Amino acid sequence: MAKLLRYAGQVAFYGLFIGFIGYFSTSPAYQHLPADQALVKLTFSHPGQPKEPCRERSAEELAKLPPNMRIARQCARERSPVAVEFALDGKVVYAATLAPAGLQHDGNSTLYQRLPVAAGPHRISARLKDHVALPDYNYAKQAEVVLAPGQVFVMDFDARHGGFIFK
Repeated sequence: MAKLLRYAGQVAFYGLFIGFIGYFSTSPAYQHLPADQALVKLTFSHPGQPKEPCRERSAEELAKLPPNMRIARQCARERSPVAVEFALDGKVVYAATLAPAGLQHDGNSTLYQRLPVAAGPHRISARLKDHVALPDYNYAKQAEVVLAPGQVFVMDFDARHGGFIFK
């Protein structure tokens, strides 16, 4: 009889556990965005240009170095910060200067930004400058888009493919 009560208690406990998990797997209802909004994601990982140009070492400089260190061209590792700007309907909604990663400041500048916007037609533009000495942005893209409610619009960046990629 004690064995039967133990099994009945286990069945009741497992039933409560399954009911608990079942209820909270569907309730409360999760709403990703309000019904009248879309989401724009700006994301990339891009290395800025080297902060200083490479230079050629003189013969005297090379002679002073150990044989295994005699490389004629010396290049600094540090990268320039990356400046990015995102505008929606002519108004800048996000602007930042992103420092390069790493102890030597020689890594990529990385960005992941989520911007909820009103659904509907928009004029989107993005600009990026990957060297502080440049007078203006060297990558730019504009597009007219119609964002549906709940849509996720992704703006990526790849210099090998010409700059910004809108998806």
